[in-house]
Amino acid sequence: MAEMIFYDDVVALNSEVHAKIKVKPHILGFLYARRTNSVPILATEAAACALEYPVVFVQGKDGFVPIALLGLRENENLYVNIGGEWDARYIPAFVRRYPFVPGRDAEGKLVVCIDETAACLGTEAGDPLFAEGKPTQRLETAVQFLDEYHQIALATEALGRRIGELGLLKAADPVVEFESGEQFRLNGPHVIDVEKLQTLDKDTIYELFTSGALSLIQTHLVSLGNFAGLLDRRAPLIKAADVTSAARKKPAAHK
Repeated sequence: MAEMIFYDDVVALNSEVHAKIKVKPHILGFLYARRTNSVPILATEAAACALEYPVVFVQGKDGFVPIALLGLRENENLYVNIGGEWDARYIPAFVRRYPFVPGRDAEGKLVVCIDETAACLGTEAGDPLFAEGKPTQRLETAVQFLDEYHQIALATEALGRRIGELGLLKAADPVVEFESGEQFRLNGPHVIDVEKLQTLDKDTIYELFTSGALSLIQTHLVSLGNFAGLLDRRAPLIKAADVTSAARKKPAAHK
């Protein structure tokens, strides 16, 4: 899972270079995420995500990480409508942190970065990020959010890594088929192997319980029922495509 999905031009925030930069409400809503079919999630938001999205695991750089599935195909987000509105009660933190993102400088230290191409950034209107060379309350709030996000993300990665080490994950390659005959194959996601989970000894179960990994596992299993919701969201698009295709094939009326 790429850390910079839907970020186009990421640069480190600088009080001199970006002295006049202001951030305003996303005038285009969440259109920046309309071509993102999955995003990483934090362990602390897994329960909220499980009420809306299928939560699965994918292989990351250092182990398995939990993600929320937003679509059934590449470049498809079924939760963002044409007006840029997010059609769900909970929006993952990964999405909400935009246009800010944590990065690292040449020495490996954590720095605050922005996507300079973000539609919500400009110099004419909005809340300034700097005032007389110092961070404003708006920027300090963003920095605090990023710092908390980074710390929880590290803890979440540790949980996913431990779940993978115990051999509790198996590849899921489900084929989704609609009444129209159209099929979608989801490659890459992993799900909990319930049979292996049930064979764990009590000490390992207790370890998973105290670390929070067991809670993540349980919310993941519950969330798999949301695949039906993705199908429901995709079905109208398929129907509309069928209608358009039929209209194109219909012979023109002769006068």
